[in-house]
Amino acid sequence: MPQSTITQYEKDLDEKTLNQYLSKKVLAVDCEMMGLNITRDRLCLVQIGDESQKVSLVKIAKGQHEAPNLKRLLEDKGILKLFHFARTDVAFLSYYLDINVENVFCTKVGSKIARTYTDKHSLKELTKELTGKELKKDQQTSDWGAEKLTVEQIKYAANDVLHLIEIHQGLQEMLEREGKFELAQKASSFIPTFARLDILGYKDTFEH
Repeated sequence: MPQSTITQYEKDLDEKTLNQYLSKKVLAVDCEMMGLNITRDRLCLVQIGDESQKVSLVKIAKGQHEAPNLKRLLEDKGILKLFHFARTDVAFLSYYLDINVENVFCTKVGSKIARTYTDKHSLKELTKELTGKELKKDQQTSDWGAEKLTVEQIKYAANDVLHLIEIHQGLQEMLEREGKFELAQKASSFIPTFARLDILGYKDTFEH
């Protein structure tokens, strides 16, 4: 496995990194926020990783409303974007940066469709089962809006995208074996609409 590299950026990716990522077929994406309330808790960090384990951490400033290079990358329909629980990240990217993510696959949705033998679908559990690695989640509730991230926060943020591509490959094999891959793809394709409903405040839209 290649050695991971982690680079930090302020407000947006640079042109060189953007072009490197635009040449990829699959990218892993994650976000860190001040909380999970879309209109109250701001977006603080966007993490991106590729199959070579090149990880980029883009720090989003308070009051920032756009990131043109991130927008171009995440709206590219030719690149598959992997998230774990994409619904939240896609909603925050749309609300704070006007990024309408295209071509999404959610590993949590894929896990729930494939791994019906368990009720454990966290990124930590998926990473352990499908890659054999232990994922530390001790920084999950830390202050992501801080002016400078700690070493521990940087490692945590990078780890959230480092294993997603390998996890997706494992899930895809399982889903295809069970004849459920197309279902998982279709479920993931609805997530941007689900995120839009969340932004507008709709709850339990599909309940009786």
